[in-house]
Amino acid sequence: MLSAALRTLRTRWATFTGSFVALSLGVALLTVTGLALASSATAPERAPERFAVAPVVVKAQDTLRVPTPTGDRTSPLAHPRPLPATTVAKVRKLGPVVADRSFAVHAMKATHAPTDLVGHPWSTAAFAPYDLATGRAPRTAGEVAVTGDWTRPGRLLHTDRGPVRVVGTLTSRGFENAVFFTDARAARLSPPVTQLAVDADPAAVREAVGDSAQVLTGTARRLADADPGRDSEALTAMNSLFGTAGGVTAFVSVFVVASTFAFAVAQRRREFALLRTAGATPGQIRRSVLTEALAVGALASATGCALGSHGAPRLAAWVVGNGLAPAWFTIGDHTWPYHAAFWTGLLVALCGAIAASWRAGRTGPTEALRDAAAESGTITRGRLLSGTALLLTAAVTLGLSLAGGPADLLHRKSYISRPMLLITAAALLSPLVLRPLTRLLTWLPGPCALLVRENTAAGMRRTAALAAPVLVTVALAGSLLGATATLNRAKTAETSERTTAAFVVTAPAGTGFDAAALRRLRAVPGTETSPTSSTAVHVLEDGVALIRSEARAAAPGPLAATTRLPLAAGAVSDLDDDSIIVNEEWQRHRVGDRVRVRLGDGTPRTLRIAAVMPTGTGDNGVYVTPRNAPGATVDRVDVALTAGADPETVATALHKALGPGNGQVLTRDAWIRATHPETKRTTRLGLLLVLGIALLYTGISVANTMVMAASERARDLAVLRLAGATRWQILRVTGAEALTVVAAGALLGLLVAAVNLAGMAGALALLSAPVTIQLPWQALGTTTAVCALLAVTSALAPAALALRRRQSIS
Repeated sequence: MLSAALRTLRTRWATFTGSFVALSLGVALLTVTGLALASSATAPERAPERFAVAPVVVKAQDTLRVPTPTGDRTSPLAHPRPLPATTVAKVRKLGPVVADRSFAVHAMKATHAPTDLVGHPWSTAAFAPYDLATGRAPRTAGEVAVTGDWTRPGRLLHTDRGPVRVVGTLTSRGFENAVFFTDARAARLSPPVTQLAVDADPAAVREAVGDSAQVLTGTARRLADADPGRDSEALTAMNSLFGTAGGVTAFVSVFVVASTFAFAVAQRRREFALLRTAGATPGQIRRSVLTEALAVGALASATGCALGSHGAPRLAAWVVGNGLAPAWFTIGDHTWPYHAAFWTGLLVALCGAIAASWRAGRTGPTEALRDAAAESGTITRGRLLSGTALLLTAAVTLGLSLAGGPADLLHRKSYISRPMLLITAAALLSPLVLRPLTRLLTWLPGPCALLVRENTAAGMRRTAALAAPVLVTVALAGSLLGATATLNRAKTAETSERTTAAFVVTAPAGTGFDAAALRRLRAVPGTETSPTSSTAVHVLEDGVALIRSEARAAAPGPLAATTRLPLAAGAVSDLDDDSIIVNEEWQRHRVGDRVRVRLGDGTPRTLRIAAVMPTGTGDNGVYVTPRNAPGATVDRVDVALTAGADPETVATALHKALGPGNGQVLTRDAWIRATHPETKRTTRLGLLLVLGIALLYTGISVANTMVMAASERARDLAVLRLAGATRWQILRVTGAEALTVVAAGALLGLLVAAVNLAGMAGALALLSAPVTIQLPWQALGTTTAVCALLAVTSALAPAALALRRRQSIS
């Protein structure tokens, strides 16, 4: 059996080339993604940066810890409390203490200045350590020293903290763009003390501090750096990217390999008919096909593993270079990804050949000879049953999700994985609709349209094999990119419906408005202002799940005047210091119920539910009063106009009250445009990677189908040539046939994408969010055009070669 299979592979190498290339590339991609996932499983422990040489660091508690029957639950606090004065006093008795402060500084009118600066007291520069490159240390309130070489001593730097004179520059250490003020000026700019550098015995410091703060020594001092969890967050995004790419690779490779083997079996039906007549049993035929698949799969999987070992380091360099991974990320020495990719590739080859082998061996000799003469059916029973089962599964799971948890359909994992069911079902059932669809596309009178119509109808297996990968690619592009566009558009519509203010004043990133700025903004005539702060609240659900909800703190009267909150129950005017506005995602969301929450600084409170908002797209957060947002600073002011107020006059007055560098004054429309949600860069690159993989496999499948069909079409082309058709006419018919099949596959893919997005629209409607369907027409057009180019090229090249040779119709 093996020798017969090897001889078949040698004589029919063109038939199996497409399967080999598709499978080897699939295994290579699985190897690359597996190595990347294995290398990113854990992040190496980052060394301390700002406090690399500090003996001990005392840090305020910045994590909420809630005991539960199954262990402690933790969540980062939105507003960590400053170190208690008693704790600072105790630590000062143990040794020298330097108070650390970090605050955002925004430079203005300096074209070479970094966009984001971080302010610190000068005394903390020695703990990194920073070394003076030029100039000296700051000595007065108007002097600073900065890191990097983007300026030099003597320059005047205009910042949102006032104009300062640069008197020194420090050698950059790469992790921040810092500006150092005198200790006294830093204390005035940022009074709270959240960290201390202490030169004392760590045990004595721990005893003095107790549970009121964290005592960090050794590598734990990295927790005092800004965003110590950024490596883990980057790896989580990377794992999602590579996991999605690996899943789609497996899905599309199974599809392409199965389609290739099915078409190969359909082309070899005369051969199998003769074998059955000569006495071959169905089991022998099936074993022959499976042995061929095993040989191709083993060789392709080994080749793919070799390609993946060379591609993984290049991928690591690419993700680091594009900022998708930390600078330390490299491919480690792991072996399990090779095993997983090899055996997955082999399993894909065997799974792809099983259905084809069953079809090859299930018919009797007489029936097989009759089947060899012409295509007897549009679709096999197994394909019909499988497609119907998948279609019903997709419909049932969608219905269950809409009935039980429509919000899940808006999550990235759902709108990436769920379309696969419907796409596979549509591809399996496509022969049922391809014949009438191609006839509709070629309804125009004329010999060319007639030949295209009859050729596609007579060779339905070839038509289905060519249309299926186009369907998959177009459906993926429409479903994935359309889902993100639909969700972003719905979120923008929500923001537009909620915002009734004429102007929105925002503070610079990472800062807030001080009391003087708020007084000036409130004093602008013809306006009603609503200052709000960003905060968070935590609630323990079922006694074990600590849920964090983003929130805004606002006074109820001004909030109602500048914002139209979508409410399912209650009223905004009922909000007070003893209440809270929640949304329907909360476990308890009935007006009048009291809920136990923990505020942004961890303070426990029991608040009455004053109003309930629908879930929406997930941006309908929580509202509390400023008293229930300790530590939060006002970062946004919504401004409504009173009757008769002139918008241009108010805008001028707001700009004047705000002052230069203290934020932005945006009109309502400009605010909506500025806050329009954009797909995260990692998500966008992940989707493009997925579509790139699908498009690559489409090219392989289309080219392979056309090459496999070349020998079958040679006789048809010879008949046309003998009938008087010119070479140009034959090539034109061949190209038109390829374009017709691509158009049919693209239309089916568009239909599948529309159905998928309709499911998302249903979820939005159930969540009381704006219902939108946004098809990515540009991406769909580009994808279809590329598929058409691949199909026409793959069809014309073999046809042109066949026409060069003298043809026989015998």
